[in-house]
Amino acid sequence: MSSAPHGTGRAGAPSVSVVICVYTEDRWDDILAAVASVHDQSYPALETLLVVDHNPALLRRLAKAYGDDGAGAGLPPVRVLANTGPRGLSAGRNTGTAAAGGEVVAFLDDDAVAERDWLLHFAAAYADPRVMAVGGRTEPVWSSRRRPAWFPEEFDWVVGCTYRGLPPGKVVVRNVLGGNASFRRAALRAVGGFASGIGRDGHRLPLGGEETELCIRLTRAMPQALLLIDDRAVIHHRVPPGRERFAYFRTRAYAEGLSKALVARSVGTERGLASERRYTTRVLPAGVARGLRDAVLGRSGGAGRAGAIVAGVLAATGGYALGSLRARAAGARFAVAAPQPAVPRAPAAPVPYEGAGA
Repeated sequence: MSSAPHGTGRAGAPSVSVVICVYTEDRWDDILAAVASVHDQSYPALETLLVVDHNPALLRRLAKAYGDDGAGAGLPPVRVLANTGPRGLSAGRNTGTAAAGGEVVAFLDDDAVAERDWLLHFAAAYADPRVMAVGGRTEPVWSSRRRPAWFPEEFDWVVGCTYRGLPPGKVVVRNVLGGNASFRRAALRAVGGFASGIGRDGHRLPLGGEETELCIRLTRAMPQALLLIDDRAVIHHRVPPGRERFAYFRTRAYAEGLSKALVARSVGTERGLASERRYTTRVLPAGVARGLRDAVLGRSGGAGRAGAIVAGVLAATGGYALGSLRARAAGARFAVAAPQPAVPRAPAAPVPYEGAGA
């Protein structure tokens, strides 16, 4: 553990609050592991905020576990908060952002652990004043100890992880991925935070897309802003047994289509689907070709991976079509908080980073 003051690990670098949104006692051990990984950062966090999503029993249990001041001497404090908005991940993240004291707010999934230099790489990127968001790489930890042979890497986003097709290194992207991401707090507040009514909200379907919609809204408000992924900022995300099954794979792909329809209605199809077009026309066909090649060569799972990619595309397309019809009939069903008066300005300058994606 670094001896630097909490949140001030390097001279001139920003203070960072870490927000972990939680909702079920079934993930108790995972939550404790996530908090422990924040405590062990080489770049100390200012604080860890545990935002409990409408679960009074879990709220009481966490408050008792961490006490009034959090973690004890020598460790960043842990604050346990109740989600003050509607049920769901977006409102939980907004609750954490509103309570955060750091210049940067980093989000970590409640079933993930961060590598020791996770916050160090995030903080370093904010030395550039144009940078408004930084994401990292999320690696799956399979419950069965290895990737199912049929599960294509191109669809690792289904289980909340970095997928094949994203450019490597430190690159400019359209959007970061929410379970391993950070934002300037002022930028989040300026655009009203995450939208309620999109993404995970206790609905039966595993929806998503809230970070995509937010990032597009942010860059509309701040055209010179840079959003980055630095693949050195690594977390390890547990994949429970139920999410290793094809039934979940298909349902999650369908739900993503529904979510993308809401995003496209909010921000327009040109921006809302720009990255998806490259993904579906270049990344996925290459994945199908690899799977078929492996099948011909007798390698395990090749045909299954090719078939899963096709099935995933069909499911997502069906979800998008139905979501578009519903959105046109009923209008967008999500909203953001009123933006704060001042939008932080990102100075205009040539972009020094390479690549695009997400």
